[in-house]
Amino acid sequence: MPAPNMKRSAAAGKSPAVSRRLPAMPPDPADAPRIAEIFRRFEAREPVPVTELNYRNAYTLLVAVALSAQATDVSVNKATAPLFAMVDTPQAMLDFGEDRLRDAIKTIGLYNSKARNVMALSERLVREFDGTVPRDRAVLETLPGVGRKTAAVVVNTLHGDHTIAVDTHVFRVSNRMPIAVGVTPDAVEAGLLAVVPAGFVRHAHHWLILHGRYTCLARKPLCPTCIVADLCRWPDKTA
Repeated sequence: MPAPNMKRSAAAGKSPAVSRRLPAMPPDPADAPRIAEIFRRFEAREPVPVTELNYRNAYTLLVAVALSAQATDVSVNKATAPLFAMVDTPQAMLDFGEDRLRDAIKTIGLYNSKARNVMALSERLVREFDGTVPRDRAVLETLPGVGRKTAAVVVNTLHGDHTIAVDTHVFRVSNRMPIAVGVTPDAVEAGLLAVVPAGFVRHAHHWLILHGRYTCLARKPLCPTCIVADLCRWPDKTA
C-alpha cells in the first residue's frame, strides 16, 4: 500500500487534535511473522540503538529533542555542543536568557519559536518541578514545545519506557513497507504498538529512524542494500 501524502501529516512536534480520532489499520494476524522478522533483523544489525542527539542529562535531552522538530540531529548537535557546555539546567537557561539562546540556536529551523518554548518550559520546570524533568509522559506533554513525539523519546531514552515516537522517518518507513499504516503520526503510533512484538518495542522507533535515515530514504531508498528488502511490500523498489 503506498504511503499517505506526507504533506498532509504533521510527523514532528504536536500532532493535529483531529489525529487522535483517526485509527490505524487493524492488525493482520497473518502478517505477524513478517513483522517479527523485520525487527529481528534490525536487532541483529544494531542490538542496542541509541539516539544520535547529544545530551548531558535529562534536561539537555528534553531541550535537544524539542529543538529537533523539523530539523536534523546533525544541525541540532552543532548548535547545542557549545550551548550545553554553558547551560545544562533549567535555572541556568533562565539566567542565560532568551536573546542569547536565540542567537545560539539560530542555525536551527524555527529557532525563534523554539527559543520561546525552551525558556517557557525551563520556567515551568523551575517553578513546578524543582528544576527536574518529570518522569510521567503525560505531564511532559503539557510543557511548552513538548509534543507527543518529544515526550515519547525522552521517557524511552531515559527510562526505557516502551513508547514509540513517530517522526517523519518512522512515519514513512512504517507506511511504505508497510508495518502499520495510518494517515497521521498518532494512528501510526497506535498501529505500531499493536503489531510490533513486545520484545522489540523498547528499541522499535530507534531502528525505524535509523532505517529511514540511512536506507529507506524519502526520494530514492537504497533497496538493493536493504536488509529487509525481501520483507518489504512497497511496489516501487529501486533497482
